Amino acid sequence: MLENWVVVPTCLPVVLRRCHACASGRFRANGKFRVNANHKLIDVWLLVLCTRCGDTAKLTILERVNVRSVRPELLKRLHENDLALAAELLQDPAVRRRNHIALDWDGAWRLDTGSSSHRDFLDVSVRFAARIPVRPARLIADGCDLSRAEVERLIEEGKVVSAVRLSGKVSGDFTFTLKR
Repeated sequence: MLENWVVVPTCLPVVLRRCHACASGRFRANGKFRVNANHKLIDVWLLVLCTRCGDTAKLTILERVNVRSVRPELLKRLHENDLALAAELLQDPAVRRRNHIALDWDGAWRLDTGSSSHRDFLDVSVRFAARIPVRPARLIADGCDLSRAEVERLIEEGKVVSAVRLSGKVSGDFTFTLKR
């Protein structure tokens, strides 16, 4: 029987970027946007706060864009400081590249295994609710109540098999089989 596990975000990730005020490298996003219109042009920033000194930095979302080209539902969500929109935009590779940022997902996700049973044979489908880079060995260890060293040993012995590489990090859906 195929079990379904889901990697779910619990909060917004920490934004990794150098603070110009205190040289810290960590910012917390709270979902607040700044929207500035100058005649027909609009600028939009996502505001992030330094975790050490509280200084505010702006991540550019839109820059000098014609107001008419922005979808009304997007503009509404920006004005309402939509937290889900902030999460979507932080995961957008173009936004991360433009602002020279990376994301730290430590402590910002959980693994939902449902009513996972610990049998000697498991067939599991892992789905990601957001693009959260996680090591498969950590997911397997958390979901099966094993140590990461035990999971690494099982992988080396060929008792955990998958079509994806189980070393490194993944952020896309995958399946694996565990035979103890």
